[in-house]
Amino acid sequence: MASLYFYYAAMDAGKSSYLLQAAHNYRTAGKRVILMKPQCDTRIQPNYIVSRIGLSHQALLIQPKDHLFKIIQKEIVEDSLACVMVDEAQFLTVEQVWHLSDIVDQLNIPVLCFGIRTDAFGDLFSGSQTLLGIADKLHEIKSICKKCHRKASMQLRLNEAGQPIQTGTQVFVGANDQYLAVCRKHYKYLMKSSTNKPCSVESIALGSEMPVNV
Repeated sequence: MASLYFYYAAMDAGKSSYLLQAAHNYRTAGKRVILMKPQCDTRIQPNYIVSRIGLSHQALLIQPKDHLFKIIQKEIVEDSLACVMVDEAQFLTVEQVWHLSDIVDQLNIPVLCFGIRTDAFGDLFSGSQTLLGIADKLHEIKSICKKCHRKASMQLRLNEAGQPIQTGTQVFVGANDQYLAVCRKHYKYLMKSSTNKPCSVESIALGSEMPVNV
């Protein structure tokens, strides 16, 4: 039986690399896979999934109004399909996550979703919230806090001065240096002390921001 999977992590955990490696494994076994990602992810190549270590592959772009079940249903008319993989799944609509569950339940095709759970303010993305609720299997991909080397579970969004942003829009697709993966303790510490000190990756590595054991 096929399943709906959700692989989640903080930023910079290698989610896209994991997806691309899994897709490569399917293809080398002679199986067809479809890669997809939301259109709003325009950081590098809009129609490609690109990992930080340089792996990449072309993907179908998902528009907010797209009916994902119908898209995949058309794809399997021409050829069989072994798996569907979706990157940045936190940006999917609630309805689109349910479409993915229909692909699993009605077409018997596994769907692997990759994304982050919460935004820079600790709130769940709608796509992630729905996946956490209805996915058959949940897998956490571990990321490391840039300060204490504990597990990173949250991400800070930084302004031009390197200070954590306290409020803003939930969806903000920025470059790597605009986000920082940290554990919950250091997330709270940095958010409280964000008015005076910058917290770029480089400065945190120097240990000038905060004690390790906050």
